[in-house]
Amino acid sequence: MAAAAEPASQEPSDGKAWYDVVLQTLKRNEIRLVPYVPDRVLTTLIKNIHADPFFVTFPTAREEEAVGIVSGAWMGGMRGAVLMQTSGFATLANVLASLAIPYQIPLIMFVSERGTLGEFNYGQSLVCRTMRPVLASLAVEHHTATRLDEFEFIVDRSIKQAITTQAPVALILSPLLTGGKVFEK
Repeated sequence: MAAAAEPASQEPSDGKAWYDVVLQTLKRNEIRLVPYVPDRVLTTLIKNIHADPFFVTFPTAREEEAVGIVSGAWMGGMRGAVLMQTSGFATLANVLASLAIPYQIPLIMFVSERGTLGEFNYGQSLVCRTMRPVLASLAVEHHTATRLDEFEFIVDRSIKQAITTQAPVALILSPLLTGGKVFEK
């Protein structure tokens, strides 16, 4: 019933899609651990990470669990990133405020954005409206990626800043970049 569409305009002539950029940039920055909560928009990225022996990746039951795993890994000397959807982000205020921020964990979050640009689920829309204000109130650096031509720069520099400043960062993947979640009747 559902299929995530990859917009033709987001596939440059070199053939590199947004999920390829994420994979290559994670590798370049030695981000090996990638726990995630399954998400339709992130499916290709998740499959590609699983297929690459560079990464340690596995699904988690909840986003807070993935954040805890990445936080513990950082304390043990391993870099990690978390993959999630907008609605899953809604569960993170406490773990960000009580773990990642005060303990200076460079938590890198990739959030596939739901709740905008034709969203059919009102609950997703409500959560989407709260995500950026929550990030801002916690002083968490965040960027919304909408264009493939800027994406690699944003991802690479955000990861470098998170590691250098030992502070979390959220990379919000707009449907303009990913194609979003599409439902057909």
